[in-house]
Amino acid sequence: MEILVLYIYKAGVVGAGSMGGGIAQVISYSGLPVVIKDINEERAKTGLEAAQKIYQSRVDKGKMTPDDMVKKMALISIAIDYTDFSDVDIVIEAVPENIDIKKKVFKELGESCPEATVLTSNTSALSISELGSVTKKPDKVVGMHFFNPAHVMKLIEVIPGLQTSDETVDDVVSFSESLRKIPVRVNECAGFLVNRILMSYINEAFYALQESAASAKEIDEAMVSFGMPMGPFTLVDMLGLDVADSVADILYNSYGERMKPAALIKKITASGRLGTKSGKGIYNYSNEEKDDSFLENIIKKTQKETGVSNTEFSVHRLLLPMINEAAVSFQEGVSSLSDIDIAMLAGTGFPQDKGGPLHYADTQGLDNILKEMEKFSSTFGQRFWPVPILKRYVAAGCLGVKAKKGFFDYL
Repeated sequence: MEILVLYIYKAGVVGAGSMGGGIAQVISYSGLPVVIKDINEERAKTGLEAAQKIYQSRVDKGKMTPDDMVKKMALISIAIDYTDFSDVDIVIEAVPENIDIKKKVFKELGESCPEATVLTSNTSALSISELGSVTKKPDKVVGMHFFNPAHVMKLIEVIPGLQTSDETVDDVVSFSESLRKIPVRVNECAGFLVNRILMSYINEAFYALQESAASAKEIDEAMVSFGMPMGPFTLVDMLGLDVADSVADILYNSYGERMKPAALIKKITASGRLGTKSGKGIYNYSNEEKDDSFLENIIKKTQKETGVSNTEFSVHRLLLPMINEAAVSFQEGVSSLSDIDIAMLAGTGFPQDKGGPLHYADTQGLDNILKEMEKFSSTFGQRFWPVPILKRYVAAGCLGVKAKKGFFDYL
């Protein structure tokens, strides 16, 4: 059977926010022309400005010359309709995380782009199959999930929908590699791979904060000492608490009690404190008085409502849900063992010397991980219920490095 290879000469990005602008910069840096579309010229220009800011930073650091920046920026154009999409080979949709907005975009793309154009979505959690259903070519629709910031993070999750062709997946994998990224194929599920694993970690951090197990600063410092590039609260402030709240709801609705969001997430989001973009989140980034009692007061209020306070904190309290969700993802066939660890290394900055959450579990001993999870589950419930595959590994004597076999083989 002849395999047709898609040659990509021009790309399109729909949505000119910081993510869309960052994706356009990554594409132009690879040498390809790219057009950014948004609903009006002013908004489209914000994507152009986001790309220019990234390039200017490289110039300021001596990583490229001003002339090179001008040449790269000349590869980026803007549009307010789909006229300039008549010759694009691939489109990356990066509009807000709303299924109705995205379906409208995909319907328009299906009507405006050439038959051979691959249509991709940068969604972090929504159904690729549903997006494909509104087009006349669902075989050409696939998830292409960049991580924030797109010009820094190496991972791209490639998520086929139910009708996505193997050729389309292969084309997007090859395109991702041409952008100097690390593509990992992920089977479609709520939250895909990295977000469902990462959110279990962030959610537990919120529970620990909500219960006064430790302060936000103490939790962040503990996880940085473990080797994470930043603490969970610094991270969620950067990503946006509204985004975390939305993803948490999607995961809870899909996976039930083990993903039940900490009440504190929604309470802080509802207050309008969304992180760095609003000036305040878990931390205060504004020029206002830094003695901010808001968080302390809302924690006390939440503790009165839940009746839970002064629980224990440890680094493993945050890591165990991550390890468990990684094991669940493998058990469900979402991705392979090696790709799960690669995705967490490239997509979250999980410390390289720990080798990813599953390898880290192997180094700690799967029997020890199981005992810890059972201990925590007696206190915190279903968030720590061990996944069946972990119990099977332990029962079989596959305990990790010390047994020379766990999730991985150690010869």
